[in-house]
Amino acid sequence: MTTEPENRVGAPTAAKPLSAAARHRLQKVFEHGGRCVAKKDYDYANQLYAQCVVEDPASITYLQAFLDNLEQKHAEKKPGKIAGLKIKSHRSALTKAAAKGDWPAAFTAGCQALALSPYDATTLIALADACQELGIDECQLYYLKWALRSDAKNPTVNRRAALQLARMGQFDQAIACWQRVAEAKPDDEEARQAIARLSVEKTIHVGGYDSKDLSNEEPADGEKSFNVSRLAKQEVDPDEGVPLEERLQNAIAADPTDIEAYVSLADLYLQKNQLDEAEDILSRANQAAGGGNLTVTERSEDVQLRRARRQVEVAEKQAAEQPSEETSRLLTQLRQQANQTELEVYAARSDRQPGSTRLKFELGVRLKKAGKIREAIPVLQAARGDSRQKTTVLLGLGECFQKIEQYKLALSNYEQAVVSAGEDSGESAPETLKLALYRAGVLATGMRELDRAERHLTDLAGIDFGYRDVAERLDKIASLRDSS
Repeated sequence: MTTEPENRVGAPTAAKPLSAAARHRLQKVFEHGGRCVAKKDYDYANQLYAQCVVEDPASITYLQAFLDNLEQKHAEKKPGKIAGLKIKSHRSALTKAAAKGDWPAAFTAGCQALALSPYDATTLIALADACQELGIDECQLYYLKWALRSDAKNPTVNRRAALQLARMGQFDQAIACWQRVAEAKPDDEEARQAIARLSVEKTIHVGGYDSKDLSNEEPADGEKSFNVSRLAKQEVDPDEGVPLEERLQNAIAADPTDIEAYVSLADLYLQKNQLDEAEDILSRANQAAGGGNLTVTERSEDVQLRRARRQVEVAEKQAAEQPSEETSRLLTQLRQQANQTELEVYAARSDRQPGSTRLKFELGVRLKKAGKIREAIPVLQAARGDSRQKTTVLLGLGECFQKIEQYKLALSNYEQAVVSAGEDSGESAPETLKLALYRAGVLATGMRELDRAERHLTDLAGIDFGYRDVAERLDKIASLRDSS
């Protein structure tokens, strides 16, 4: 049975990253959309949110706002026959554009179709497939989940969603999707095997057990061990955490505008690592608040960060236990996506708190990691005022300047990092000092600044003679002196 998009060939194409200027412009468009929703101008909000989705299809924030707005717009209206014909036209345009790899046109057509019917499963699946081609896991899953909201028993959507949920480590929901496939198709062997396999994987992941515990062999005589199958059957205390959850749910039911209750319930779900439940309750809180509540916004960002890191953890575990080109590719992709998610969150937070050097530091680190060197430099420079991160910032600036071949600036920052590390009493300061000395020594050698190079590498050798290839580099400096 086909479980992948039919037009998929080879590895997915990475979504093109946005420039800082484009991201800033889109954020303004997005914020304007929020103001339109608050005024119930859903049509104009749709235009603005659709623009965000088309230009940045990897942003889960934009996608959620786009679909939430459409849900409100269509709350009391169902598409008529004429709308159905228009949807087919947009679907056709989506399919043709996707086949050509024209993603802006594909997402434009998809948004136009969803504007007519936000729960159109065919369109949602096609957009999920487009996300898969671009390697956008989180948005791909969101389109599929949205399709399930209108047709929860659809075996095709459930199968697609189950595969994606399993890849992203969301075992409970993956199992639930496979169970719905099995209900619709009782003879589906793939569903039966997947449910059994995922039940064990979930137990291992949640319990932090080793995969060897998958074995059905009995433990050796006298050996105290455990068996995953047995653990999976153990009952969990059904009352754990339930009273508080119920109280908060009752509080929300009694007063649907009680934002504090929503946030407390979201915090409870976060503590229990129930990210989907936290995300759902925060979405309801956002609607109740009419958008723009800072606490709700930051909690939603926390969920995004937590989800991204959890996906990386699952991918790391899979890559370690089942090493292959596919698991390695997925791990690399999810690490990049996690960095992009963190980058977007810290960019938004830095915009909201422009005086925070800590947020500047966090943003600068993500920009540098994403290869956006010229954008990272001014952000890291603005973070130099944070005394706790000063050495790391200077070292990072040195690496950025070296990357763009501004060697004098790079060396200057490395040397400032050496001085700062020497004054730093933090736990990581000794290792940072060694790295700063090494970077300064290597770069100074390349610049034929042999006295400076020798001084830095000699200082490093005095601290740790076995550090990387410091001994060979000191010999090289001596050789350069002899040949000059």
